[in-house]
Amino acid sequence: MFEPNRTAALSRLKGFLPQAGRDYASKRNFDLPGEGHPHVSSLSPYIRHRLITEEEVLGAVLARHSPQAAEKFIAEVCWRTYWKGWLELRSSIWGDYVAGRDRARQDYAGDKALARAEDGRSGVEALDAWTAELLETGYLHNHARMWYASIWIFTLGLPWQLGADLFLRNLIDGDPASNTLGWRWVAGLHTRGKHYLARPDNIAKYTSGRFRPKDLNTKAGPLKGADLPKPGSPPRQDYIDPSLPTAFLLTEEDLSPGYLLAQFAGDSLGHAALLADDARSDAEVAGHVTTFTEGAIADASARWADKLGPAGPVSRDPVALARWAEASGASQIVAPYTPTGPAKTRLKTLRKLLPEKDIQLIIPIRDWDRIGYPRATHGFFRFKDVIPDLLDLTRPDGTGDLFARAS
Repeated sequence: MFEPNRTAALSRLKGFLPQAGRDYASKRNFDLPGEGHPHVSSLSPYIRHRLITEEEVLGAVLARHSPQAAEKFIAEVCWRTYWKGWLELRSSIWGDYVAGRDRARQDYAGDKALARAEDGRSGVEALDAWTAELLETGYLHNHARMWYASIWIFTLGLPWQLGADLFLRNLIDGDPASNTLGWRWVAGLHTRGKHYLARPDNIAKYTSGRFRPKDLNTKAGPLKGADLPKPGSPPRQDYIDPSLPTAFLLTEEDLSPGYLLAQFAGDSLGHAALLADDARSDAEVAGHVTTFTEGAIADASARWADKLGPAGPVSRDPVALARWAEASGASQIVAPYTPTGPAKTRLKTLRKLLPEKDIQLIIPIRDWDRIGYPRATHGFFRFKDVIPDLLDLTRPDGTGDLFARAS
């Protein structure tokens, strides 16, 4: 369903552009997998790995639609930035999720209801159909994800962390921030007193009558949890020293390194890649997730090889990458900024190893994130104030033909 390369991302974007305005605004909530999800972009796997960037997507949309007509799609893209920024300012929430997942895994070891739900045999027809779609394709419509989480939590009574884990290890676009915080929002843990309850009539309407589940718990209250931590400091900016011998490191979080190369006019000694797809979960990650991630890395490496230099290892082991860094002769390794999650954890391990070899790890943050992340201090309503500043980065006047550029 998703080819792991930029060419496929651009093709999907080009095909979606006519629907990005009023069609998206009026029909985006319809979950129609049998028709190929015609009213949404299905670009999330590509944006999540930044085979194509938010700026590029919205620039193409705004070259065709007015900001007013495309308002709903613009907001949807910016939700992803909001979630990432919110978690970046409160990174302890990720650690809390992982700890809660591990406790729930022990508490529910051998639980038959959990096993049936994960296999698509819960007895709730709609949920089981979505599970089959998730396991087969690595994708679910956003509305289906909300219904799914609500039924999992409030009707089946299963731990939200294990549902979030099921998504994270099976969704090709599985993102630590969007996934974790989306499940917390449904549960009522993100916005106090506000949770999401799936309702049969709503499901029937937006699945065009495919499903009208019975016996849903539509009266449950929100889950209770600890108070939210206060937002911390925004990410610091690193700067590339153009005078130092330099090599580059790609991660699955950002496969558009052009903003890094714009700061470095010299010749790169080479590049490698750090993978962390396996660390999304303590359980086995779906094969289609690994296939997409590895393919996306290979695509980016090939497209940027003339500027990034000779290709080195693609590894999930920071120790192996530290050895590569030393052998490369570089004094600094430059990588795209990586937000809270498994890849950032592995980068931290690599950062600790490199000083032993007199090498710095430099991680500049791209302007989109530098502007957006610090504004994710409260709810999305407040975050919307920063959207005009983000849109200033998109060049919607059409300068440069996105679909004619090779990278």
